[in-house]
Amino acid sequence: MLEVINATKQYGNGEARVVALNGVSLTAERGEFIAIMGPSGCGKSTLLNVIGGLERISSGEVVLEGQRIDTLDENSLVATRRGKIAYVFQQYHLLASLTAVENVMLPLVLAGALGDQHELAMDILKKVGLEKRAGHRPSQLSGGEQQRVAIARAIVNNPSLVLADEPTGNMDQKTSKEILDMFCRMNDEGQTIIMVTHDPGIARLAKRVVFLKDGQIVNGTGE
Repeated sequence: MLEVINATKQYGNGEARVVALNGVSLTAERGEFIAIMGPSGCGKSTLLNVIGGLERISSGEVVLEGQRIDTLDENSLVATRRGKIAYVFQQYHLLASLTAVENVMLPLVLAGALGDQHELAMDILKKVGLEKRAGHRPSQLSGGEQQRVAIARAIVNNPSLVLADEPTGNMDQKTSKEILDMFCRMNDEGQTIIMVTHDPGIARLAKRVVFLKDGQIVNGTGE
């Protein structure tokens, strides 16, 4: 489903050059739940951004469902991201002026989805247990509720791949558990998930853990 082949990513040139990824290769099968771990600055978020097409690699290949996305022009890449890839970040990135259901509807509107977009969004809000908060704006929701809206928005288009970057980093233990339980349920239903985390307890929920160090994948001990 996903192949990252000998990917490198560097910033700057000469003495200012920083190598964020140094020959990373990774394969994910449909329905996998992969956790990416490693010390700060090791390239975890860069790898996630490369997989999702938010950043261009310097060399190598990124193949999603048989299509090289690293060579797509910007318009084609945007269309691929909208149709196949979803992001859940530590920051919720909800639009403050929109209600919960309107935030969830946004990807459907941008994609020109057919059918009743409001009904589709409400169905997803029910899935994350927030149908009764559909008319509330982000400022009226708790952090955990905002993250659940962000997850609902991410999956409303039924993406092939969900990418999550420290999605519970700002939450208390109880709320964090609720969000992680939701990811596990999504995976049990067949959703492919790749999650960046620094927490071994969270990583244990995944079916596979990948360790990065100095921009390279290392063995299971992280050494």
